[in-house]
Amino acid sequence: MAGGGTASVVPGGDQDWAELVPLDVLSAWMDAAGLGHGPIEAPRLLTGGTQNILLRFERGGRGYVLRRPPKHLRANSNETMRREARVLAALAGTDVRHPALIAACPEEDVIGAAFYLMAPVEGFLPRDEMPALHAGDAGIRRRMGLEMADAIAALGQVDFAAKGLGDLGKADGYLARQVPRWRGQLESYAEHAGWPGMAGLPGVERIGAWLEAHRPARFRPGLIHGDFHFGNVLFSRSGPELAAMVDWELTTLGDPLVDLGGLLSGWPADGAEVGPVKPWAGFPTRGEMLARYAERTGWDVSAADWYEVLACYKIGAILEGTYARACAGKAPKATGDYLHASTVGLFERALGKIS
Repeated sequence: MAGGGTASVVPGGDQDWAELVPLDVLSAWMDAAGLGHGPIEAPRLLTGGTQNILLRFERGGRGYVLRRPPKHLRANSNETMRREARVLAALAGTDVRHPALIAACPEEDVIGAAFYLMAPVEGFLPRDEMPALHAGDAGIRRRMGLEMADAIAALGQVDFAAKGLGDLGKADGYLARQVPRWRGQLESYAEHAGWPGMAGLPGVERIGAWLEAHRPARFRPGLIHGDFHFGNVLFSRSGPELAAMVDWELTTLGDPLVDLGGLLSGWPADGAEVGPVKPWAGFPTRGEMLARYAERTGWDVSAADWYEVLACYKIGAILEGTYARACAGKAPKATGDYLHASTVGLFERALGKIS
Protein backbone atom coordinates (compact mmCIF):
# COMPACT_ATOMS: atom_id res chain seq x y z
CA MET A 1 0.00 0.00 0.00
CA ALA A 2 1.80 3.10 1.19
CA GLY A 3 5.04 1.21 0.88
CA GLY A 4 4.57 0.42 -2.77
CA GLY A 5 6.06 2.38 -5.61
CA THR A 6 4.21 4.72 -7.88
CA ALA A 7 2.71 3.39 -11.08
CA SER A 8 2.53 4.81 -14.57
CA VAL A 9 -1.00 5.04 -15.90
CA VAL A 10 -2.42 5.12 -19.39
CA PRO A 11 -5.00 7.93 -19.67
CA GLY A 12 -8.50 6.48 -19.88
CA GLY A 13 -7.32 3.08 -18.69
CA ASP A 14 -8.63 0.89 -15.91
CA GLN A 15 -6.26 2.53 -13.39
CA ASP A 16 -6.48 6.14 -14.60
CA TRP A 17 -6.88 7.75 -11.20
CA ALA A 18 -7.31 11.25 -12.65
CA GLU A 19 -10.53 10.08 -14.27
CA LEU A 20 -11.68 7.82 -11.43
CA VAL A 21 -10.85 10.14 -8.51
CA PRO A 22 -11.82 13.72 -9.42
CA LEU A 23 -9.80 15.75 -6.94
CA ASP A 24 -12.19 18.70 -6.78
CA VAL A 25 -15.04 16.40 -5.84
CA LEU A 26 -12.88 14.54 -3.31
CA SER A 27 -11.77 17.84 -1.76
CA ALA A 28 -15.38 18.95 -1.32
CA TRP A 29 -16.29 15.63 0.30
CA MET A 30 -13.32 15.87 2.67
CA ASP A 31 -14.26 19.45 3.55
CA ALA A 32 -17.74 18.28 4.53
CA ALA A 33 -16.22 15.46 6.59
CA GLY A 34 -13.79 17.78 8.36
CA LEU A 35 -10.75 16.06 6.89
CA GLY A 36 -8.09 18.69 6.45
CA HIS A 37 -8.14 21.81 4.34
CA GLY A 38 -6.49 23.25 1.28
CA PRO A 39 -5.49 21.54 -1.95
CA ILE A 40 -4.81 17.85 -2.40
CA GLU A 41 -1.07 17.56 -2.93
CA ALA A 42 1.29 15.00 -4.45
CA PRO A 43 -1.35 12.49 -5.60
CA ARG A 44 0.23 9.30 -6.89
CA LEU A 45 -1.02 5.86 -7.76
CA LEU A 46 0.51 3.08 -5.69
CA THR A 47 1.55 -0.24 -7.08
CA GLY A 48 0.76 -3.52 -5.36
CA GLY A 49 -2.56 -4.46 -6.95
CA THR A 50 -3.89 -5.36 -10.36
CA GLN A 51 -7.48 -4.18 -9.97
CA ASN A 52 -8.48 -1.68 -7.29
CA ILE A 53 -7.20 1.89 -7.18
CA LEU A 54 -4.81 2.96 -4.42
CA LEU A 55 -4.13 6.69 -4.49
CA ARG A 56 -1.78 8.27 -1.98
CA PHE A 57 -1.87 12.02 -1.37
CA GLU A 58 -1.35 14.72 1.24
CA ARG A 59 -3.73 17.35 2.47
CA GLY A 60 -3.30 19.84 5.26
CA GLY A 61 -0.07 18.22 6.39
CA ARG A 62 -1.58 14.73 6.71
CA GLY A 63 -1.11 11.70 4.50
CA TYR A 64 -3.99 9.66 3.10
CA VAL A 65 -4.48 6.58 0.94
CA LEU A 66 -7.74 6.35 -1.00
CA ARG A 67 -9.02 2.96 -2.12
CA ARG A 68 -11.76 2.48 -4.69
CA PRO A 69 -12.73 -0.10 -7.34
CA PRO A 70 -11.37 0.08 -10.90
CA LYS A 71 -13.16 1.67 -13.82
CA HIS A 72 -14.88 -1.53 -14.93
CA LEU A 73 -16.93 -2.39 -11.84
CA ARG A 74 -17.81 -5.96 -11.01
CA ALA A 75 -21.21 -6.78 -9.56
CA ASN A 76 -19.91 -6.68 -5.99
CA SER A 77 -17.24 -3.97 -6.29
CA ASN A 78 -18.99 -1.32 -4.23
CA GLU A 79 -20.16 -3.71 -1.55
CA THR A 80 -16.60 -4.99 -1.28
CA MET A 81 -15.36 -1.47 -0.52
CA ARG A 82 -18.00 -1.08 2.16
CA ARG A 83 -17.07 -4.41 3.74
CA GLU A 84 -13.37 -3.62 3.74
CA ALA A 85 -13.96 -0.30 5.47
CA ARG A 86 -16.22 -1.94 8.04
CA VAL A 87 -13.64 -4.57 8.93
CA LEU A 88 -10.77 -2.08 9.16
CA ALA A 89 -12.86 0.06 11.51
CA ALA A 90 -13.67 -2.97 13.68
CA LEU A 91 -10.02 -4.02 13.93
CA ALA A 92 -9.03 -0.79 15.67
CA GLY A 93 -7.62 -1.61 19.09
CA THR A 94 -6.85 -5.26 18.29
CA ASP A 95 -3.47 -6.96 17.89
CA VAL A 96 -4.12 -7.36 14.16
CA ARG A 97 -1.71 -5.37 12.01
CA HIS A 98 -3.84 -3.36 9.58
CA PRO A 99 -4.10 0.11 8.00
CA ALA A 100 -6.03 2.52 10.20
CA LEU A 101 -9.33 3.60 8.71
CA ILE A 102 -9.78 7.38 8.56
CA ALA A 103 -13.18 7.70 6.88
CA ALA A 104 -15.43 5.85 4.45
CA CYS A 105 -17.86 6.93 1.77
CA PRO A 106 -20.36 4.09 1.18
CA GLU A 107 -22.31 6.15 -1.33
CA GLU A 108 -21.54 5.55 -5.00
CA ASP A 109 -22.54 8.96 -6.38
CA VAL A 110 -19.66 11.02 -4.98
CA ILE A 111 -16.83 9.80 -7.22
CA GLY A 112 -18.75 7.07 -9.05
CA ALA A 113 -18.03 4.25 -6.58
CA ALA A 114 -17.82 3.57 -2.86
CA PHE A 115 -14.39 4.39 -1.42
CA TYR A 116 -12.55 4.88 1.83
CA LEU A 117 -9.54 6.70 3.20
CA MET A 118 -6.90 5.09 5.40
CA ALA A 119 -3.67 6.16 7.01
CA PRO A 120 -0.52 5.44 5.00
CA VAL A 121 1.60 2.55 6.26
CA GLU A 122 5.32 3.00 5.80
CA GLY A 123 6.89 -0.23 4.69
CA PHE A 124 7.80 -2.44 1.76
CA LEU A 125 6.21 -5.32 -0.11
CA PRO A 126 8.73 -8.19 0.03
CA ARG A 127 7.32 -9.52 -3.23
CA ASP A 128 8.58 -6.36 -4.94
CA GLU A 129 11.76 -5.51 -3.05
CA MET A 130 14.04 -6.56 -0.20
CA PRO A 131 15.90 -3.68 1.44
CA ALA A 132 19.59 -4.09 2.16
CA LEU A 133 18.96 -4.60 5.89
CA HIS A 134 16.66 -7.55 5.27
CA ALA A 135 18.57 -8.91 2.28
CA GLY A 136 21.76 -9.04 4.32
CA ASP A 137 20.45 -10.77 7.45
CA ALA A 138 19.05 -14.31 7.37
CA GLY A 139 17.93 -13.91 10.99
CA ILE A 140 15.71 -10.99 10.06
CA ARG A 141 14.22 -13.00 7.21
CA ARG A 142 13.44 -15.87 9.57
CA ARG A 143 11.60 -13.51 11.89
CA MET A 144 9.71 -12.05 8.91
CA GLY A 145 8.32 -15.48 8.13
CA LEU A 146 7.27 -16.09 11.71
CA GLU A 147 5.64 -12.66 11.76
CA MET A 148 3.41 -13.78 8.90
CA ALA A 149 2.23 -16.82 10.86
CA ASP A 150 1.66 -14.63 13.91
CA ALA A 151 -0.37 -12.11 11.88
CA ILE A 152 -3.00 -14.57 10.68
CA ALA A 153 -3.04 -16.33 14.04
CA ALA A 154 -3.99 -13.02 15.68
CA LEU A 155 -6.66 -12.29 13.07
CA GLY A 156 -8.30 -15.69 13.42
CA GLN A 157 -8.63 -15.26 17.17
CA VAL A 158 -10.37 -11.87 17.14
CA ASP A 159 -13.71 -11.96 18.96
CA PHE A 160 -15.65 -11.01 15.85
CA ALA A 161 -19.01 -10.96 17.61
CA ALA A 162 -17.74 -8.48 20.20
CA LYS A 163 -16.43 -6.33 17.33
CA GLY A 164 -19.86 -6.21 15.71
CA LEU A 165 -18.91 -8.46 12.81
CA GLY A 166 -21.15 -11.41 13.59
CA ASP A 167 -23.10 -10.86 10.38
CA LEU A 168 -20.07 -10.27 8.13
CA GLY A 169 -20.43 -13.73 6.63
CA LYS A 170 -22.18 -17.05 7.09
CA ALA A 171 -19.78 -19.32 8.94
CA ASP A 172 -22.14 -22.32 8.96
CA GLY A 173 -21.35 -24.52 5.98
CA TYR A 174 -18.44 -22.31 4.97
CA LEU A 175 -16.10 -25.10 3.87
CA ALA A 176 -18.88 -26.97 2.06
CA ARG A 177 -19.54 -23.86 -0.06
CA GLN A 178 -15.96 -23.36 -1.21
CA VAL A 179 -15.68 -25.66 -4.22
CA PRO A 180 -19.08 -24.74 -5.67
CA ARG A 181 -18.34 -21.06 -5.15
CA TRP A 182 -14.99 -21.00 -6.90
CA ARG A 183 -16.10 -23.39 -9.62
CA GLY A 184 -19.01 -21.04 -10.24
CA GLN A 185 -16.60 -18.12 -10.36
CA LEU A 186 -14.63 -19.83 -13.12
CA GLU A 187 -17.78 -20.63 -15.06
CA SER A 188 -18.94 -17.01 -14.82
CA TYR A 189 -16.00 -15.85 -16.93
CA ALA A 190 -17.72 -17.27 -20.00
CA GLU A 191 -19.46 -13.89 -20.21
CA HIS A 192 -16.19 -12.33 -21.33
CA ALA A 193 -15.77 -12.58 -25.08
CA GLY A 194 -12.51 -14.23 -26.08
CA TRP A 195 -11.88 -16.18 -22.89
CA PRO A 196 -10.93 -19.72 -23.98
CA GLY A 197 -12.65 -21.35 -21.02
CA MET A 198 -11.41 -23.96 -18.57
CA ALA A 199 -9.87 -26.22 -21.19
CA GLY A 200 -6.48 -24.60 -20.64
CA LEU A 201 -6.59 -25.03 -16.87
CA PRO A 202 -5.10 -28.30 -15.65
CA GLY A 203 -7.04 -30.52 -13.28
CA VAL A 204 -10.04 -28.32 -12.47
CA GLU A 205 -12.40 -31.28 -12.11
CA ARG A 206 -9.91 -33.50 -10.30
CA ILE A 207 -8.90 -30.85 -7.79
CA GLY A 208 -12.51 -29.98 -7.02
CA ALA A 209 -13.46 -33.64 -6.53
CA TRP A 210 -10.49 -34.21 -4.19
CA LEU A 211 -11.39 -31.19 -2.09
CA GLU A 212 -14.97 -32.37 -1.72
CA ALA A 213 -13.88 -35.89 -0.76
CA HIS A 214 -11.36 -34.76 1.88
CA ARG A 215 -13.07 -31.71 3.37
CA PRO A 216 -12.51 -31.32 7.15
CA ALA A 217 -15.60 -32.19 9.15
CA ARG A 218 -15.48 -29.22 11.53
CA PHE A 219 -13.72 -25.94 12.20
CA ARG A 220 -13.69 -23.00 14.60
CA PRO A 221 -15.24 -19.89 12.97
CA GLY A 222 -13.17 -16.73 12.82
CA LEU A 223 -12.19 -13.72 10.75
CA ILE A 224 -10.39 -14.40 7.47
CA HIS A 225 -8.23 -12.02 5.44
CA GLY A 226 -8.89 -14.15 2.36
CA ASP A 227 -5.82 -13.29 0.25
CA PHE A 228 -2.81 -13.55 2.54
CA HIS A 229 0.59 -13.76 0.83
CA PHE A 230 3.81 -11.81 0.26
CA GLY A 231 2.08 -9.38 -2.08
CA ASN A 232 -0.38 -8.27 0.60
CA VAL A 233 1.89 -7.59 3.57
CA LEU A 234 3.97 -4.52 4.34
CA PHE A 235 7.08 -4.95 6.48
CA SER A 236 8.96 -2.31 8.45
CA ARG A 237 12.09 -1.00 6.78
CA SER A 238 13.89 -0.91 10.13
CA GLY A 239 13.40 -4.53 11.16
CA PRO A 240 11.48 -7.79 10.67
CA GLU A 241 8.12 -6.53 11.97
CA LEU A 242 5.06 -6.96 9.80
CA ALA A 243 3.60 -3.45 9.65
CA ALA A 244 0.22 -4.25 8.11
CA MET A 245 -1.83 -6.75 6.15
CA VAL A 246 -3.32 -4.96 3.15
CA ASP A 247 -5.94 -5.65 0.46
CA TRP A 248 -8.89 -6.87 2.52
CA GLU A 249 -11.09 -7.50 -0.51
CA LEU A 250 -11.92 -11.11 0.42
CA THR A 251 -12.34 -10.67 4.17
CA THR A 252 -15.21 -12.62 5.70
CA LEU A 253 -16.17 -15.05 8.45
CA GLY A 254 -15.26 -18.67 7.98
CA ASP A 255 -12.43 -21.03 8.78
CA PRO A 256 -9.27 -19.10 9.72
CA LEU A 257 -7.11 -21.99 8.51
CA VAL A 258 -8.01 -20.81 5.00
CA ASP A 259 -5.48 -18.00 5.53
CA LEU A 260 -2.89 -20.55 6.62
CA GLY A 261 -3.57 -22.46 3.40
CA GLY A 262 -3.17 -19.27 1.39
CA LEU A 263 0.19 -18.64 2.99
CA LEU A 264 1.34 -22.21 2.38
CA SER A 265 0.22 -22.16 -1.26
CA GLY A 266 3.12 -19.83 -2.02
CA TRP A 267 5.60 -21.36 0.43
CA PRO A 268 8.34 -23.68 -0.83
CA ALA A 269 8.54 -27.28 0.33
CA ASP A 270 10.88 -27.93 3.26
CA GLY A 271 14.47 -27.92 2.07
CA ALA A 272 13.83 -25.73 -0.97
CA GLU A 273 16.36 -22.96 -1.50
CA VAL A 274 14.27 -20.70 -3.70
CA GLY A 275 11.05 -19.04 -2.60
CA PRO A 276 8.60 -16.31 -3.61
CA VAL A 277 10.93 -13.51 -2.46
CA LYS A 278 14.68 -13.09 -2.80
CA PRO A 279 16.89 -13.86 -1.04
CA TRP A 280 15.02 -16.82 0.44
CA ALA A 281 17.69 -18.40 2.65
CA GLY A 282 16.80 -17.91 6.30
CA PHE A 283 13.00 -17.97 5.98
CA PRO A 284 11.37 -20.66 8.17
CA THR A 285 10.55 -23.99 6.60
CA ARG A 286 6.97 -24.94 5.86
CA GLY A 287 7.05 -27.22 8.89
CA GLU A 288 8.27 -24.42 11.12
CA MET A 289 5.50 -22.14 9.90
CA LEU A 290 2.89 -24.78 10.71
CA ALA A 291 4.39 -25.28 14.17
CA ARG A 292 4.39 -21.53 14.82
CA TYR A 293 0.74 -21.17 13.82
CA ALA A 294 -0.26 -24.14 15.96
CA GLU A 295 1.68 -22.71 18.90
CA ARG A 296 0.03 -19.30 18.60
CA THR A 297 -3.53 -20.63 18.19
CA GLY A 298 -3.57 -24.02 19.88
CA TRP A 299 -5.41 -25.36 16.82
CA ASP A 300 -4.98 -28.65 14.95
CA VAL A 301 -3.10 -28.11 11.66
CA SER A 302 -3.02 -31.74 10.51
CA ALA A 303 -5.27 -30.91 7.53
CA ALA A 304 -2.89 -28.21 6.26
CA ASP A 305 -2.53 -29.89 2.86
CA TRP A 306 -6.27 -29.64 2.26
CA TYR A 307 -6.26 -25.91 3.01
CA GLU A 308 -3.27 -25.42 0.73
CA VAL A 309 -5.00 -27.20 -2.16
CA LEU A 310 -8.14 -25.14 -1.56
CA ALA A 311 -6.04 -21.97 -1.66
CA CYS A 312 -4.53 -22.96 -5.01
CA TYR A 313 -8.01 -23.65 -6.40
CA LYS A 314 -9.49 -20.44 -5.02
CA ILE A 315 -6.62 -18.08 -5.88
CA GLY A 316 -6.37 -19.56 -9.35
CA ALA A 317 -10.07 -18.99 -9.92
CA ILE A 318 -9.71 -15.36 -8.84
CA LEU A 319 -6.62 -14.62 -10.93
CA GLU A 320 -8.18 -16.17 -14.02
CA GLY A 321 -10.84 -13.47 -13.85
CA THR A 322 -8.35 -10.78 -14.80
CA TYR A 323 -7.22 -12.92 -17.73
CA ALA A 324 -10.83 -13.32 -18.85
CA ARG A 325 -11.37 -9.57 -18.63
CA ALA A 326 -8.15 -9.00 -20.54
CA CYS A 327 -9.41 -11.29 -23.29
CA ALA A 328 -12.42 -9.00 -23.58
CA GLY A 329 -10.29 -5.85 -23.56
CA LYS A 330 -11.30 -4.84 -20.03
CA ALA A 331 -7.88 -5.31 -18.41
CA PRO A 332 -4.27 -5.00 -19.64
CA LYS A 333 -3.26 -7.98 -21.77
CA ALA A 334 0.18 -8.30 -20.19
CA THR A 335 -1.36 -8.44 -16.73
CA GLY A 336 -3.94 -10.98 -17.85
CA ASP A 337 -1.33 -13.23 -19.45
CA TYR A 338 0.86 -13.08 -16.35
CA LEU A 339 -2.00 -13.97 -14.01
CA HIS A 340 -3.20 -16.77 -16.29
CA ALA A 341 0.27 -18.32 -16.07
CA SER A 342 0.05 -17.97 -12.28
CA THR A 343 -3.31 -19.76 -12.30
CA VAL A 344 -1.87 -22.65 -14.27
CA GLY A 345 1.03 -22.85 -11.82
CA LEU A 346 -1.33 -22.95 -8.84
CA PHE A 347 -3.45 -25.73 -10.32
CA GLU A 348 -0.31 -27.70 -11.11
CA ARG A 349 0.85 -27.24 -7.51
CA ALA A 350 -2.52 -28.54 -6.27
CA LEU A 351 -2.29 -31.56 -8.55
CA GLY A 352 1.15 -32.30 -7.14
CA LYS A 353 -0.29 -32.27 -3.62
CA ILE A 354 -3.11 -34.71 -4.34
CA SER A 355 -1.25 -37.13 -6.61
